[in-house]
Amino acid sequence: MKRRKFIAASAIGAIGATSTLKASETEDLPTADQEIFELRVYSMNFGKSGPFNPYMKSVLLPALKRAGVKKTLVFKEMGMSQPSKTYLMLTYSSFDHLLKVRNKLARDKVYEDASTDFREITSANKVYSRYDTYLMQAFNVMPALKEPQSSRKLFEFRIYEGHNDDAVRRKVMMFNKEELPVFLETGLDPVFFGQLIAGPNMPALAYMICFDSMEARDANWAKFVNHPEWNRMKVLPQYADSVSNIVRIFLEKVEM
Repeated sequence: MKRRKFIAASAIGAIGATSTLKASETEDLPTADQEIFELRVYSMNFGKSGPFNPYMKSVLLPALKRAGVKKTLVFKEMGMSQPSKTYLMLTYSSFDHLLKVRNKLARDKVYEDASTDFREITSANKVYSRYDTYLMQAFNVMPALKEPQSSRKLFEFRIYEGHNDDAVRRKVMMFNKEELPVFLETGLDPVFFGQLIAGPNMPALAYMICFDSMEARDANWAKFVNHPEWNRMKVLPQYADSVSNIVRIFLEKVEM
């Protein structure tokens, strides 16, 4: 028990001011300060990604900022994947805030004028084919996205699918009650944790962690896998059969 309290105390310090760690011995309930995350994954047409990043940097992101989005992150997949993909992470203080942002964007004359050239690209020359949207609510143990340090070069995006909604609920509970402190102690530095509300891979939760390098990533995951607290909690009956499939994607941050 003393060790668990020590780990939890270490976790509170590691999260920092941007995210508050909350400990609870009761069933997890939504709280008013849990952010809503929108993760858009744009799949580019072959050889057509060139115009998209300038549009995002000079037109879309400034318009989203004017509309009230305070935190945005942009990523691309590591390596030479085809189709190439751009990941755009947006945060909102609530569902109401998300809807207000969309309404403001629709009425933004500056955005409308600045995006004219991009909007007039024909379907035959379209830059991206489609984009998938993951809509998530932050976990109450980490209710806000934590912007990564500039030294972080590697981002690991994971989706934990469950065979039903209860399985996902129990895995979220595991993070909320006792798994996140072990992440922090072993160097698995989180950017966000979110339960999927809508989008691909339902039912599921998703999270992102970051590292300085692939070598650091491998070493830190090895620490986690061998940690006595993880090996204690993973066999508890309340968490049994809570993850049926794991999707793992490696990303690098795009400066905008």
